[in-house]
Amino acid sequence: MEGLAGAAFGVTLTHMRDDEDRRATEKRLVRDAQSGDLQAFERLYRENERRVFALCLRMSCDGALAEELTQEVFVRAWRKLGSFRGESAFSSWLYPLTVNVALSERRSRRRRDARILATDDPASLERSPGAPRPEAGFDLQKAMAALPPGARAVFVLHDVEGRTHDEIAAMLNLAPGTSKAQLFRARRLLREALGS
Repeated sequence: MEGLAGAAFGVTLTHMRDDEDRRATEKRLVRDAQSGDLQAFERLYRENERRVFALCLRMSCDGALAEELTQEVFVRAWRKLGSFRGESAFSSWLYPLTVNVALSERRSRRRRDARILATDDPASLERSPGAPRPEAGFDLQKAMAALPPGARAVFVLHDVEGRTHDEIAAMLNLAPGTSKAQLFRARRLLREALGS
């Protein structure tokens, strides 16, 4: 039994050393990138790109748009790299940046679409208050895409990513109570859109 416990302790120490090595490497890469080393930033990009893309995809529900948003996140990260103080992991610093880029794109797309939408029959744009949204249907991705940006961000961060309301509040610069209200709203809208 002692041998087994010793082996488990050894594995834990090895895992802790690996984590420390990863953190030290990341700090060195960030420092080098902050000094203008593009290869260091490229390595940070390669190590974080899949995670950023996955979050962009969940928030945009569009693969091509998620790729564009991922690129935008790293362009902004490069520009703002000087503001990274190293108090957290680089990926933790990228997370709210990613959320903000996705939300910003969604807001600007809605403004753009509102300006572009034109019709000869304004009555065709009206729908009765209880009518289901045709674009939502029974597809969860479409229903999520139809959520207001704030509710959608909180839903993705809480129910998909597993973040707490306090973490979400810090990321999105809002009160934890507002995060809870947005989550309630998102769930209600999703239930309505999915007809359950």
